[in-house]
Amino acid sequence: MLVGIFIAQYCVASLSTFFISWFPSYLVEARHFSMVQAGFVAALPAICGCIGGVSAGFFSDWLLRRTGSLGIARKVPITIGLGLSATIILCNYTTANLVVVAIMCAAFFGKGFGALGWTVIADTAPKEAIGLTGGLFNAAASVGGILTPIAIGMIISKTGSYDGALLYVGLHVLVAIAAYWLVVGKIGRYVLDDGETPSA
Repeated sequence: MLVGIFIAQYCVASLSTFFISWFPSYLVEARHFSMVQAGFVAALPAICGCIGGVSAGFFSDWLLRRTGSLGIARKVPITIGLGLSATIILCNYTTANLVVVAIMCAAFFGKGFGALGWTVIADTAPKEAIGLTGGLFNAAASVGGILTPIAIGMIISKTGSYDGALLYVGLHVLVAIAAYWLVVGKIGRYVLDDGETPSA
């Protein structure tokens, strides 16, 4: 269960890292924005992501009250949000910069809406190993932050295009959805067996 959460967090971090490390370059090099324009435009998805994150909290809590199911309350927003994030791939199929900006805003809103990883950790971490579980969760995100800039740089270097980079991060969020449904399974408190060494 926890391994699935860590995999998903790695994948979500890949999308976040793209926006932090490569999005302004994408706007300038692939979409021919000026540096000033790119600076202003790059702020818009972050604003949308902030709104998405807060909205997901309300929506997830509402679902929990309505259904009494942690699985539904956490996995449904994650699926909706990260599914929306995957639309970043559609930027490869339009030449209209306004459409690209709209897609990027929707993708980062979705990332915020689907980024309930810490909530799921709070629901699942063994009481005896909450610190370790949180540390491994952060480490998974850090791995995504390490590998993504390198991978995107290599893709752009070899292809001369950002299309593969957008496909890379878009597929990562789809893998995150799959991890929650296929690997995590039922969401609930992980209980260590008697005598078991605290681990994730």
